[in-house]
Amino acid sequence: MAKRDYYEVLGVERNAGEEDIKKAYRKLAVKYHPDKNPGDKAAEEKFKELGEAYEALSDPQKRAAYDQYGHAAFDPRARAGGGFRSGGFHDPFEIFREVFGGSGSIFDELFGGERHDPTRPQRGADLRYDMEISFEEAVLGCDKEITVTKLDTCESCRGSGSEPGSTTKTCSTCGGRGQVINSRGIFSIAQTCPRCEGAGHVIEKPCRACHGAGRRERTSKIKIRIPPGVDTGARLRSAGNGEGGIRGGPSGNLYVVLHARPHEIFQRDGDDLVCEVPISFVQAALGAEIEVPTLSGKAHIKIPAGTQTGTVLRLKGKGVKNVQDYGVGDLHVRVHVEVPTHLNAAQRDKLQEFAGLCDPSVNPQTRSFFEKAKNLFR
Repeated sequence: MAKRDYYEVLGVERNAGEEDIKKAYRKLAVKYHPDKNPGDKAAEEKFKELGEAYEALSDPQKRAAYDQYGHAAFDPRARAGGGFRSGGFHDPFEIFREVFGGSGSIFDELFGGERHDPTRPQRGADLRYDMEISFEEAVLGCDKEITVTKLDTCESCRGSGSEPGSTTKTCSTCGGRGQVINSRGIFSIAQTCPRCEGAGHVIEKPCRACHGAGRRERTSKIKIRIPPGVDTGARLRSAGNGEGGIRGGPSGNLYVVLHARPHEIFQRDGDDLVCEVPISFVQAALGAEIEVPTLSGKAHIKIPAGTQTGTVLRLKGKGVKNVQDYGVGDLHVRVHVEVPTHLNAAQRDKLQEFAGLCDPSVNPQTRSFFEKAKNLFR
């Protein structure tokens, strides 16, 4: 009987990724496992077919050969005829490592590897939470409360997964080994037991609250202290507020990544603040004392006579407190000279009168520029 296409056997597209192929195999292997279908020859054949398909498609070289030659790639008669050369294939035991990570398998036991204990406590996963805060909250610090939905240790069974007073018993499928072995010709393939998931034992009476998982999804409110001086990208750790551990293992951590919204007046440059302030033509020419905003209120700064657009004036200690408590930055005020618009007749006359009173020495930058450019005008 003609063999079915390996991609069809696993139920994946021909462009499926390695992880998709692995997931499809695991799902179907559990479904058609002989221990779940005792006496069902059809299920047994499908299980063998799945193993054959996965062995071919999980190896990049074998998969490339299959994509090019089809089933003939693995037919000894086709290879003998010169249609295909089989060099470069993986060790036949490689399937152990690829499907089950190489740890805790029969492969490890036979060849000296360290046996993984699937029953030991496992630490819960770390979680990430992205939080948007205002510019002021980042600079000045604040307290926030967030809501996180995560897997927490089941309160009913305290993470054991079993009903109070219940015990565990040896898994009948794998006999307590945590793995089942399927022979394929001269080779044997070890697979994680689908019933006990590698633990070697099963819970006699699973916890009714968590169905034996030892953890339940729960929504928690968590208070976060944001120190002054943080900026976008800062990561705060909330110890023990990640996912709950498995089988009594410790909880993971929660990492809060901050994103500060931009301010409509201030810009940050590390611990310094930059603020652009418009001043009038008269203030720039004659000098003045103006009022400028700071994060702690109003402040005054002197504008020297003859100040040009782009001049930066500094207010010491009016910036951001360093998050490591290394001092406070400064506020840099960049002035922008505003040219008057919408002049009435009297104002225009006064400006023209002023222009008539000016000689080139009043505008030294203009004079210097045109002296440098005069050769271009000839």
